[in-house]
Amino acid sequence: MAQSHTIRTTAATLALLSATGALLAGCGEPQAVPMNDEFTSNTGGSESSNGSTDAQSNTNNSAKGNAGDASAAQDTGVYKDGTYDVAGQYGPVGEDTIDVHVTVQSGNISDVSIVGHPFTSISKEHQDNFASNIGAVVIGKPLKGLHVDTVAGASWTTEAFNTALDTVRQQASEPAEQAQ
Repeated sequence: MAQSHTIRTTAATLALLSATGALLAGCGEPQAVPMNDEFTSNTGGSESSNGSTDAQSNTNNSAKGNAGDASAAQDTGVYKDGTYDVAGQYGPVGEDTIDVHVTVQSGNISDVSIVGHPFTSISKEHQDNFASNIGAVVIGKPLKGLHVDTVAGASWTTEAFNTALDTVRQQASEPAEQAQ
C-alpha cells in the first residue's frame, strides 16, 4: 500500500513540475546588457587574449555603461573599432548567463569569446559547446545585420548571443551624424 501511495505522489509531483515548467517557458526571453556585473572583473579596460589591458578599446566604446545606456543608443550601421562586452541572460526563468566579448575591426567581427555561467550541468555542456564553435561561425563576418542560427545544438545560448549582438551593434554604432 505504501509503495502505491509513493508512486502516485511521485507522479503527481512530476505532473506539477511539468505544468510549472510549461507556464514558465515563455518567461525567459533572452536579455543582453552592457557588462558591469558581479561575474566580470571590469576595472575600466578590456582584457585581451594575452592578459594585458587594452585601454584604447575602453575609450573606443561604451561597453561599460548600464542597461539604460544601451537602450538609448541606436544601431547606425557604422561601427567603431573596439572590444565590446555584453552580459546575456536566458533560460525559462533567466537562470543562465553568458558573458559575450566581441572585437570589431573595420565593421567586421575579428574576435569573439564566451564565458558561461550555467545553472545546471546540461547548461554547462551547451554553453561549452557553443563557446567552442561560435568563433568559426562569426569571425570575419560583418557585424551589420549578423544573426546566427543555432550553434552546436545550443538554441537558447544562440538566442542570447544574437540578443547580445544587438547590444554590441548599439554600443559600437557611430553617432548618426558621423555615420552619414
